[in-house]
Amino acid sequence: MSVSTAVEQASNNNPLQILAPDGTVVRPEMMPQLSDDELRELMRKMVFTRVWDQRAISLNRQGRLGFYAPVAGQEAAMIGSEAALAKEDFVLPSYRDIPQMVWHGFPMYQAFLYSRGHVHGGQIPEGVNVLMPQIIIAAQCTQLTGVAMGFKLRNEKRVAITYFGDGATSQGDFYEGMNFAGVYKLPAIFFSQNNGYAISVPFEKQTAAENIAVKAKAAGIASARVDGMDILAVYKAVQDAKERGLAGDGATLIEALTYRYGPHTMAGDDPTRYRTGEEQGEWEQRDPLIRFRKFLEGKGLWSEKDEEAVIEEAKQAVADAMKKADEYPKMKVTDLIDVMFETLPAELQAQKAEYLEKESK
Repeated sequence: MSVSTAVEQASNNNPLQILAPDGTVVRPEMMPQLSDDELRELMRKMVFTRVWDQRAISLNRQGRLGFYAPVAGQEAAMIGSEAALAKEDFVLPSYRDIPQMVWHGFPMYQAFLYSRGHVHGGQIPEGVNVLMPQIIIAAQCTQLTGVAMGFKLRNEKRVAITYFGDGATSQGDFYEGMNFAGVYKLPAIFFSQNNGYAISVPFEKQTAAENIAVKAKAAGIASARVDGMDILAVYKAVQDAKERGLAGDGATLIEALTYRYGPHTMAGDDPTRYRTGEEQGEWEQRDPLIRFRKFLEGKGLWSEKDEEAVIEEAKQAVADAMKKADEYPKMKVTDLIDVMFETLPAELQAQKAEYLEKESK
């Protein structure tokens, strides 16, 4: 699909959908060219991520993980977008986008350490092209332009993508980042996972615009609007946006319509206070795993045995990563001081000496 067609769809509020909720193909001409093995791998990653999410929620409730933002319901938007990238492309996530980081090469055990606030959780391995999750809403949109500008100045055939929710589109950094990317025609992808709520604030109270995708027009960049519960539609939109960026045609804003089944974070949010059971049920009928599973089963590419194997694989991977995180040396205050500056200023040297004295006793 060309992004220009997606712009037309954005203007008439009609998101791209390749798979219907029952798994049937409704837009065969838009189908991305993926092998059977690649299709199976997309499903494996979604099932794995759903299980990982369930385990992470349990670990959080046990007090073994710190901050955690559930992802169930948004797997198609997350997995489909990352899968359309190459490993040399750069990912700038928000705090919910840990799956994209891990599938892009960031070790899971370090993601668990990040959740605990351990400094090693933020030490990105060499060759893993991600930044750490951005907590400040929409700040990653301006950072995206810096990364993409670097690629352009160096004539590198790479793109950068950033993720944010619908609430972030009400922030100044969102507009500033798109404006800069538009002026300099940067290889940047702004990916909005519109799950309908910024914590408890519904989308209609965020903006008077008919949707998020149309906001690209003011910045002079392309846009696409997709069914974020359809992994193939997401993959196709990001694939097209990447091709545009590599061709020198500039940035793209993608709005993926999706839904989070759980709370905003595990820090006390109760979605039943602002969402109805009826609404939840309607979105569960569009579940990205059910939709893609039906599609693959129709092609003879997925079975109950395949799914059970992935579930066990995910459980073991989470257990192994948690064990490694548990065994990692506990962080001390002096460790935090050491990583703040390359050369410590005098006042931090004094503080470090004070803590070293306390640690020796």
